[in-house]
Amino acid sequence: MKNLISIIFALVPAMIFCEEITFTADFMSGTAGSKTDTTTLEGNATVQTSSMNISADAIELSGEDFRFITATGTVSGSITESQMDFTCGKLKYDRQTKVAQLEDAVHLVDVANEVTADAQIIEYNQNSETAVMQIEITLTQKDNVCTSAFAIYKKSEQKLEMSGNPKIQQGTDSFRAQEITLNLETQEITLDGRVKGTVSDSKPAKTETDTESAESETASQTENPPSESEISSQTENSPSDGESSPQNENSLSESKNSAQNENPSQIKNIQEDSQQTSEKNTKSDSENDPSAKS
Repeated sequence: MKNLISIIFALVPAMIFCEEITFTADFMSGTAGSKTDTTTLEGNATVQTSSMNISADAIELSGEDFRFITATGTVSGSITESQMDFTCGKLKYDRQTKVAQLEDAVHLVDVANEVTADAQIIEYNQNSETAVMQIEITLTQKDNVCTSAFAIYKKSEQKLEMSGNPKIQQGTDSFRAQEITLNLETQEITLDGRVKGTVSDSKPAKTETDTESAESETASQTENPPSESEISSQTENSPSDGESSPQNENSLSESKNSAQNENPSQIKNIQEDSQQTSEKNTKSDSENDPSAKS
């Protein structure tokens, strides 16, 4: 039975790449320090370069100066220069060209720009910061959900180019065409060939909930009539008994003017009639009062 060992080994810096490789594993086979032979790392294997961190069930270093790195099993890691995290089933990395090919259920995250991409194959070039994606692609960013069979993601330009039945879903809006280009920074969409889409009205439709709320408010006002304080406030705002409205003042003025315009003789007769009536009433009261007779 083989005893599992843990290895942390720093290779002599390669003259071509001027890069140091650090790796760990539970088991290693091959010749340490060789520039041409193949070295295999198994069990919790990790490889770290100046621009790439890789973890996997198994990692193989091959080629001159260990130019090629192949990882299999449960692969995860990060491209430190580009701030990209990834998981996949298999990875091939060329340290000279700085091109990484990820295969089998690839999940790639652009941490800086909050862009997430899923595909079966993604080839990422560190020099151009470009990801070429193939098969069952889904890319999400903000409200955008983009799907297609082929796509190119340009990180530095924040641009996505899609073909192969491409579609962009933005909330309830959707866009289709033969080719679609999306500017992830400005959200500008360019559609080319057999364009079609659906755009919903930005104004929300009146829902049953809104109607029920209005009916409930009306019923509440009916069940709860104005309070006494509200009625008192309304009464105070209306003219009091002592106060005369403009109409009453006009009527009083008209009556006064009418009285002044009457004939003086008529006024005198009215006064005499009133005096005679008063004297008759006084005489009648005296006759009817027993104390007055005595």
